[in-house]
Amino acid sequence: MSQTKQLATLLDRAEYVVAFTGAGISTESGIPDFWSPGGVWSKTTPVQYSDFVSSRDERVRYWKQRIEIYRDFAAASPNAGHRMLAELEKRGKLKGIITQNIDGLHQVAGSKRVIEIHGTARVVACIDCKKEWSPEAIHEMIEAGDEAPDCDACGSPLKSRTISFGQAMPEVEMQESAQLARSADLFLAIGSSLVVEPAASLPRIAKHYGATLVIINRDETPLDSMADLVIRESIGQTLTDASE
Repeated sequence: MSQTKQLATLLDRAEYVVAFTGAGISTESGIPDFWSPGGVWSKTTPVQYSDFVSSRDERVRYWKQRIEIYRDFAAASPNAGHRMLAELEKRGKLKGIITQNIDGLHQVAGSKRVIEIHGTARVVACIDCKKEWSPEAIHEMIEAGDEAPDCDACGSPLKSRTISFGQAMPEVEMQESAQLARSADLFLAIGSSLVVEPAASLPRIAKHYGATLVIINRDETPLDSMADLVIRESIGQTLTDASE
């Protein structure tokens, strides 16, 4: 039996499917992996959260990076992988998506229950009063000469609503993700290197609580030996073929 047919059988038998997605699902939409050659972090050093808070110069550098990141995905469209996960949710098979991605493409594809554990780049917010702006509005401010905009309500720095290096993970989202992982009877780890903690612990939690673990990723991961099925093919094509 082919790997795709094995996955199709697992999907057919499962009652509570949870997907965990990483950058690999969005590279098929033309969005580069942050760490791959040509990705943002291959060309510049990420701004640490503590430096963002304490240094205006670092906030200026941060916004230069953010504009480049946003341009990478602002015009991108969901691919077959995003669409098939949305379709599985519509069928009642998929109970939720946990994603490391900040591009919002799962929601654009139609997925309803998406837990963004690294936040979203589609919203900018004040770090203190939480007032929100669109990225486009902030980019206009920067182009007009304000290289590191502050909140017009309280004066604190504005930041993309993403989790930066050195910033605490969102507690509520991580708790909800762990609960999903514990509830799954089939856990799909898709397009993730499974090395970034604490997110990489979620497949382990699912497996510990009895889920079948499937990894769909271009490269090897540290959890391959734990998985029940490992597929190194196109994510979009694999999910499409297994879901038909």
